Amino acid sequence: MSDLCADLSTYLPPEQISEIYRAYLFGAEAHDGQTRKSGEPYIYHPVAVARILGEMRMDYQCLIAAILHDVIEDTGVTKEQVADAFGPQVAELVDGVSKLSQIQFESRAEAQAASLQKMLLAMTRDIRVILIKLADRLHNMRTLDAMKPEACRRISRETLEIFAPIANRLGIDRMRVELEELGFLHYWPWRRGIIQRALRKTCGARLEMVSTVETELRRAMLQEDLAGEVEGRRKHLYGIYCKMREKHRAFSEVVDVFGFRVTVDRIDTCYRVLGLAHNLYKPVPGRFKDYIAIPKANGYQSLHSVLVGPQGIHIEIQIRTHEMQRMAESGIAAHWMYKTGEQGTSNTPALAAEWLQNLLVMQRGAGDSVEFLEHVKVDLFPDEVYVFTPKGRIMTLKRGATVIDFAYAIHSDVGNSCVAARIDRQMVSLDTMLRSGQTVEIFTSPGKQPNAAWLNFVVTGKARASIRGYLKNLKQREAIELGRRLLANELAPLGVTLEQIDPLRVAAYLEDANQSSLDDLLVEIGLGNRLAAFVARRLVVMEEDEINPERGGDVHPHRLAIRGTEGIVVSFARCCRPIPGDPIAALFSPGRGIVVHRIECRNLGSLESRRDTRLEVEWADEPDGEYPTEIRVEVGNRRGALAVVANAISDLGSNIENVFTREKDGMTTALDLMILVRSRVHLARIMRRVRQLPVVLRITRVPR
Repeated sequence: MSDLCADLSTYLPPEQISEIYRAYLFGAEAHDGQTRKSGEPYIYHPVAVARILGEMRMDYQCLIAAILHDVIEDTGVTKEQVADAFGPQVAELVDGVSKLSQIQFESRAEAQAASLQKMLLAMTRDIRVILIKLADRLHNMRTLDAMKPEACRRISRETLEIFAPIANRLGIDRMRVELEELGFLHYWPWRRGIIQRALRKTCGARLEMVSTVETELRRAMLQEDLAGEVEGRRKHLYGIYCKMREKHRAFSEVVDVFGFRVTVDRIDTCYRVLGLAHNLYKPVPGRFKDYIAIPKANGYQSLHSVLVGPQGIHIEIQIRTHEMQRMAESGIAAHWMYKTGEQGTSNTPALAAEWLQNLLVMQRGAGDSVEFLEHVKVDLFPDEVYVFTPKGRIMTLKRGATVIDFAYAIHSDVGNSCVAARIDRQMVSLDTMLRSGQTVEIFTSPGKQPNAAWLNFVVTGKARASIRGYLKNLKQREAIELGRRLLANELAPLGVTLEQIDPLRVAAYLEDANQSSLDDLLVEIGLGNRLAAFVARRLVVMEEDEINPERGGDVHPHRLAIRGTEGIVVSFARCCRPIPGDPIAALFSPGRGIVVHRIECRNLGSLESRRDTRLEVEWADEPDGEYPTEIRVEVGNRRGALAVVANAISDLGSNIENVFTREKDGMTTALDLMILVRSRVHLARIMRRVRQLPVVLRITRVPR
């Protein structure tokens, strides 16, 4: 501990170091008698975590929280005791890092996801939470040899999937590299060994090349009177492995294994050095990236270029200022201004702050902690594209992002109401993938809502979470409305409305049915998980012996009117495709709501055998919308026959959704057309018009 205090004295005042030492004594007493797997006293670990953060020059409250980060989780010390001894901010930091050990979960994955969710959400309030957790994980990885092999693999996988990407997202490159190397060592030791041996052979043959490039770069800079540092290095093993895996290449095919970093004092010098490098060695076309003009999502800035070096070997050169180098190594921690006394995330870079806000959006849209963690994982691997808004603002998105991802990156409301888009002044579909340099314009409509099909092509965590969250809430609202209508329909023959029933009786039934609110009960009814007839009779009679659940379908004097605007809790069967005017029946489908069939549908089966799920329905007087139905048109084999039929259908105000053609006997062709109609009368007019065409031999509705 004395060594740590001596190191901290280089930037912290004595009174703050005294507080840190007091926290050490507090933690040592709390962890007294506890040891790690290696056999050493437990307090060694939190002191090592504080040392890592001290190397990042973090403030004294963060260092105190690092020393105490396990006392709430692993000892009898409470959050209130920590707050009394060291203040509420330290207590919040310690609590944010602590796992959810008091809650029982069904699986290790669920418990792990919930703990990570808690930590990430605490991070949105104070970024120091994640810095403490990253330092904690780094020291655990350094001492992982004491763990059992299966625990090593589990912890290493979590490190590679979660913690190293978070360090990268926050721009803490030095920590990211070490986490990746240690995770690679313990998760894929055999693969790492192969790459290490191959790299050792390559390094031996190319050390002279590295020295030559360094010398020539320094000489060229000296001739132009440009001051700077030149450093040749090889890429770390996990980075090489990822490139091999992503690009499906053998080690011998990974060309830019060696890299050079040039660090200078000013931004304009970066571009002058780039010109010198391109004069010395030919640049590889398409391999130049200007992260100074357009920083990465984590705030990283540098010039990158791949060159053809001596002996035709590809080399990568990175050129940046000293300030950019400091940011690349320490990332968001470089912005922590411990001398000002400002706390929280007020000094967080704008790009990192935007990501933290996206975490909150993902949290609201996720169904549970496991789903939330999956959204975060998606968002932690941003191989970026850079696009522009019409006003020139740069937006950074994950590679493969679409127009919808862009809309949600602007704002959740923009994504939810997106109806069209224009890229570089050209109208495009909403699933169009974006490329760097494009200008994207989004068109919205107040009445528009997200489409579930968008989930098939969006790639960012924020877009996926927002869409799922909206659809989940939409389905619940629609289920409540449908459940209310179904229940009112069943209460009507009993001579009562829902509002007239005694609230105490409703509350008693909710308790008996294990429902927390009336809305929850209505959702159950709307989704078909509970019969409205049974609920209605229970609410009115409230006596078990007068109710026979098996007779749930006996009383249906009032039919439910189908308007066509009920949303996703009322669906129309694809087997028979009912349209307004068709005699219809409906079945409850648990979890889906109501499925409407034509009464003669062969898949409907015997309604008498399914009385417990049967619902009497009818079309409303003026149903809204258009409904798909299928017709089969047999035509003579003449050129343009399909166009003639399509024009006739279009003239009567219908759209053709799909066409399937097949030749029957060489003389005739069958056209199966999926068309949109408003009613059975509309369909009859279309079929009458098509039947009159000279090319048409026969027309029928499918299925008949």
